[in-house]
Amino acid sequence: MDKREQFGSRLGFILVSAGCAVGLGNIWKFPYMAGQYGGAAFILIYLAFLVLLGIPVMVAEFTVGRGSQKSIVKAFETLEPKGTKWHNAGYLGFVGNYMLMMFYTTVAGWILFYLYKTVIGTFNSMTPDEVGGVFGAMVSSGSTLVFWMVLAVLISFGVCVLGLKNGVEKITSVMMVCLLVLMVIVAARVLMLPGAKEGLKYYLIPDFARAASQGWGNVIFGAMSQAFFTLSLGIGSMMVMGSYLGKDRSITGEAINVTICDTFVAITAGLIVIPACFAFGVDVGAGPSLIFIILPNIFNTISGGQLWGSLFFAFMAFAALSTVIAVFENIIAFAMDLWGWSRQKAVAVNIVLVIVLSLPCALGFNVLSGFVPFGPGSVILDLEDFIVSTTLLPLGSMIVMSFCSQKYGWGWDNFLKEANTGMGIKFMYPRAYVMYVIPAIVAVIFVKGYYDFFLGQGMNTNVGLGLAIALLAVTGYIMFGRKKETIPNA
Repeated sequence: MDKREQFGSRLGFILVSAGCAVGLGNIWKFPYMAGQYGGAAFILIYLAFLVLLGIPVMVAEFTVGRGSQKSIVKAFETLEPKGTKWHNAGYLGFVGNYMLMMFYTTVAGWILFYLYKTVIGTFNSMTPDEVGGVFGAMVSSGSTLVFWMVLAVLISFGVCVLGLKNGVEKITSVMMVCLLVLMVIVAARVLMLPGAKEGLKYYLIPDFARAASQGWGNVIFGAMSQAFFTLSLGIGSMMVMGSYLGKDRSITGEAINVTICDTFVAITAGLIVIPACFAFGVDVGAGPSLIFIILPNIFNTISGGQLWGSLFFAFMAFAALSTVIAVFENIIAFAMDLWGWSRQKAVAVNIVLVIVLSLPCALGFNVLSGFVPFGPGSVILDLEDFIVSTTLLPLGSMIVMSFCSQKYGWGWDNFLKEANTGMGIKFMYPRAYVMYVIPAIVAVIFVKGYYDFFLGQGMNTNVGLGLAIALLAVTGYIMFGRKKETIPNA
């Protein structure tokens, strides 16, 4: 068997893993939630849940990856005791990574389109309505969305085909450094705007009355959910990164470093978005339209707006493409682990496959707009996002935590030995917490996610809860299903 590729440096591993975790939700969702739920009051609760929930799940994914030296499709099979069903989780990860790219490549294409339009000065001297019209014209044109989606796919696979060290690590590391530097520069400019100071206060000064007005239960659950979803855990994206990691450093310290990097991006995004909204009197909770309609209008009205807008969409492009590249690396690892393909063959086949699979989302806003999976106003992207974010991510995380802690899984002793190999911080969470508490918390996030989604779509919430319970039962079969002669690990 060929020796597993490894990252060339510790920094490269941290930056590539952070690039996978950092996504567009860091840029617009975190600032909005922080503002709505009491500013620093929400941020403190969010940080607590990163420690309680995000870091241990990330450690588990990295550890299973390093222990198996495989991507998720073969990792559980490599480490599971004979006769158990854990290997079925590999198929969830396989589907999840492809499903994620079926819509994320289209969104990455949006960012590249806006970067191009901003650089060439399309938004200069446009009225607010005309700026909004650019987004409408983009999504209504199937050829436009397909072109930019394909470009995002080709750029990202082009990086992957160069190899782990010379492509994924080297280029993603540069992108992440540029992302961090550009965010700091843009934040410094935005904070100089008249009125930005009030936005800074709104964002960073704890307002417990504002948090209480939203309901402390909503605030706590919002912080818990955001801490969980922000790290892209559950479908093996971090597992493949761990499979490329050497044995010289313990895994907990590396997971903390990745989490710090992801959190820095989220908090810095808030220093850009919320003060800018206050400076120009716009709603911080505008969602995706904030990025594609409101902020271009804001940059259009400030001195040097074309430059600042270009820098903003440049770091947005780095955030989007770093995620796509990392997930593509996972997809390539599937083919190499399952069928023994070369990297070049895996890239060639998957370029075609991913483009074809991404077409429904790209065409869902125009040619296929008649398909409304959740009723009027919904599109194919909503369905794909629901399957990945609300379903596969939490279920996958429950499975990996149970796998690392149960005697009929990989086993606690095996997990601890691998996680603590090398210099650095050792894993400090007790077994009972990993085995019972974390899966229970994730199960609550999963069930409430289904309930809230069905409620928000005006659908029957009992149907949503029934589906959630059925899927939990399937997950339980994966975790607890085994033959009688199964020999447990320690």
